[in-house]
Amino acid sequence: MDLSDFEADNSVSCRLSSSIPDVCKTEDCCLGIDEAGRGPVLGPMVYGICFCPVSRKEDLKNMKVADSKTLSEAERENLFLKIDKAKGFVGWALQVLSPNTISTSMLQRAKYNLNALSHDAAIGLVQYALDCGVQLKEVFVDTVGPAEKYQDKLSQRFPGVEVTVRPKADSLFPVVSAASICAKVARDHAVKSWKFAEDLGDVDADYGSGYPNDPKTKSWLLKYLDPVFGYPQFVRFSWSTTQTLLDSKAAAVHWDDDEEDEEKAAARQNNASMLSYFSRNKPSELTHTRDTHRFFTERKLQSINTL
Repeated sequence: MDLSDFEADNSVSCRLSSSIPDVCKTEDCCLGIDEAGRGPVLGPMVYGICFCPVSRKEDLKNMKVADSKTLSEAERENLFLKIDKAKGFVGWALQVLSPNTISTSMLQRAKYNLNALSHDAAIGLVQYALDCGVQLKEVFVDTVGPAEKYQDKLSQRFPGVEVTVRPKADSLFPVVSAASICAKVARDHAVKSWKFAEDLGDVDADYGSGYPNDPKTKSWLLKYLDPVFGYPQFVRFSWSTTQTLLDSKAAAVHWDDDEEDEEKAAARQNNASMLSYFSRNKPSELTHTRDTHRFFTERKLQSINTL
């Protein structure tokens, strides 16, 4: 799988896709949606779609596609090659969500949680298929959050398309299994070939599964925690695992709350408020006698307390 577009700048998200089979532009099609890498603290999350004519569902099933989590890495790679070679009737597309995109989205002032991010990625991929001329008739989705609400949301967004949202859809519908394989293969390649923008020297690539409870992952996170600058962009710094480590191991930083009164903020930090320089009752550290600068004496300027 060619990830060169994403690797050119892995700090942002990227869309990758196959060519669109001509038959998908003339016949009713089914489309499956699934993701890979939702839980790990390291690396991107990848959303994938796979689509084919409804009349060719059995052909897709005969490829022996299955839930990517039940397959070995070699089996996934072989199945992806089969899917990619079936260009006459199968198409796929991926949205690679970088760790940086995930973290900044989740921590921005207007909260944008992982479910909303996932929904928008899925919706964007379905819209991409429609914009490319795919004649969508059926969409099958592995649920994120309550299945009924998600199904209603997608049905309203895409009227005229029959939407089915189910838990474990990747083990129920071959077209979702195929999407799952595409997404998982892309994530595995992205993690293995990750190019660190930061100058970390020879990076230890033995970071385990990337899941927060993996001892190897925890050890790697401790090793590459910078006390001032935090983590490289390979790490999702919005995860509670990383936040806990930063709180306990990194240098403490206080960010003034924008809503906090300026004088209270100054008092808390034992500093003089800027406003105090203009008040009638100046703080004691500002009332000591000192020579007036010649700029003022030459112009016969003096301070006043009243107008």
